[in-house]
Amino acid sequence: MEYRGASAYNDDKFFENYITRRNREESPNNIIEKPILLELIGDVVGRKVLDLGCGEAKLGVELLQKGCISYDGVEGSVNMVREATKNLNGTEGNVHLSSMETWNFQSENYDLVVSRLALHYLAELKNIFQEVHRSLANNGKFIFSVQHPILTSSIKSAVASSSKADWIVDDYFNSGERIEPWIDKRVVKYHRTFEEYYQLLKLAGFKIEDIREGTPRVEEFSSESEYKRRMRIPLFLIFSCKK
Repeated sequence: MEYRGASAYNDDKFFENYITRRNREESPNNIIEKPILLELIGDVVGRKVLDLGCGEAKLGVELLQKGCISYDGVEGSVNMVREATKNLNGTEGNVHLSSMETWNFQSENYDLVVSRLALHYLAELKNIFQEVHRSLANNGKFIFSVQHPILTSSIKSAVASSSKADWIVDDYFNSGERIEPWIDKRVVKYHRTFEEYYQLLKLAGFKIEDIREGTPRVEEFSSESEYKRRMRIPLFLIFSCKK
């Protein structure tokens, strides 16, 4: 069986395993991707935020604590929405059960749209990027991360080992569906080249202000060996864009 979009997280066992994996001390999401994302986001005081594929909405809790005036999370998994609702309880944040493709984007409604490691699950991004652009107020920002195209190009290394120090790059310029073994399931992701992400953003009308590849920061690691291992392969691609 192959899982598409948020459907894998509706499998209770997969969801439990994911939460355990996601919250482990040296999750690269926490010690590599998140610090860069927050740096690019910057000051959120007085901002209205939309989070696409918000998961547990822990980012939303943090942004609300930092002073954003509203937070809407969009999430396609019932299990994730349930967890996000618990996390946002007592805040000005809301979570909505919807896929990104069917979400009703309100025109010029947000100052910031964010998405963490969710867009590579979508078969089509052209319309999503255009809708995000439409939903932003003037000078609004779109900041998102995806798996690095080196990782999504070929799943040969993912099949071979769970703890990798190098990666087979193959079939790079053939964009499209990839089926990756992940947490004992087969999960569908979509490979796009670095160039394709860039061109789709330009086509939607965005000005690309910054691009990061998730260079590890030694101060974020408690293990020197783990830091050295993470210096070998880029895991993330992070864009900061402006309307």
